[in-house]
Amino acid sequence: MRILVTGVGGFIGSQLARRLLAERHEVIGVDDFSSGHRHNVPAGTELIEGDLARPESIAALPKDCALILHLAGQSSGEISFDDPVADLQKNVVSTLNLIRYGVENACQRLVYASSMSVYGDVRDAPVPESSECRPLSCYGVGKLAAEGYLRVYARKLPFVALRMFNVYGPGQDMQNLRQGMVSIFLAQALESGRVHVKGSLERYRDFVYIDDVVEGWCRAALVPAAANQTLNLGTGMRTTVGQLLERMRDHVPGMAWFVEGATPGDQAGIYADTAQLGNVLGLARFTALDAGMKRFVQWAREHAAAGASHRPRGR
Repeated sequence: MRILVTGVGGFIGSQLARRLLAERHEVIGVDDFSSGHRHNVPAGTELIEGDLARPESIAALPKDCALILHLAGQSSGEISFDDPVADLQKNVVSTLNLIRYGVENACQRLVYASSMSVYGDVRDAPVPESSECRPLSCYGVGKLAAEGYLRVYARKLPFVALRMFNVYGPGQDMQNLRQGMVSIFLAQALESGRVHVKGSLERYRDFVYIDDVVEGWCRAALVPAAANQTLNLGTGMRTTVGQLLERMRDHVPGMAWFVEGATPGDQAGIYADTAQLGNVLGLARFTALDAGMKRFVQWAREHAAAGASHRPRGR
């Protein structure tokens, strides 16, 4: 199939595109590279550079894509407070434009990168998709609004909204210290050995490895029963920030951390109820955090070494 992947220069979008190309699909990738990177785009991708909030970028898209896999957008709750209007453009207007494109061109399905942020504060138990949504950040509000537009147009364009939890793994942007808890901590640990934690060590999250996320996206795109479903994409495992740091220290000996400040709109704790994910997509086994962390640290060390080898040497 010809498949449109938005955010193809990003962490998840680039790896999803690589998987689709390996399975011999045609991939049309879109990115404005405001946060993604051109070097992430896999060879063989037909690349269109543009901002999907702008009509001219939508007009540049081919008319014969069977599927839309929409990962483009602003992906940080913290950054969403810097410019809420820009966040609205990146995450809501772009999605509405793509919905209209999908309807006009009879696309079979749109899979959307939603977020655990739509839930807001929840009780200390696995959160099901039926939970009331009370987002705490502009980012979460935008993600929930975009889901609403998908439901409005569902009869004309079937959708799957994947509420992703804390994705981590090789390929994550180690330079962005405002998005991605695991990558933020790991980048600091490898750079200085000291990690700045914003908020309590007792906060808890659901950390899901990148390969499992890509698998979930592939199934969401193709499984008939997934049409018009909203699904958590997490592991169902509860891990505190303190436990995450202890696990990381197993692979980065000698690292330390200190707690100072807080992140606006941060959730105290959340982890996924994955019953629907298993029932609809058959996804029930996930990469263990220790195994995923080992692979991520190894990749990050190799990535840093490769970057150092390309820097000009002083005299």
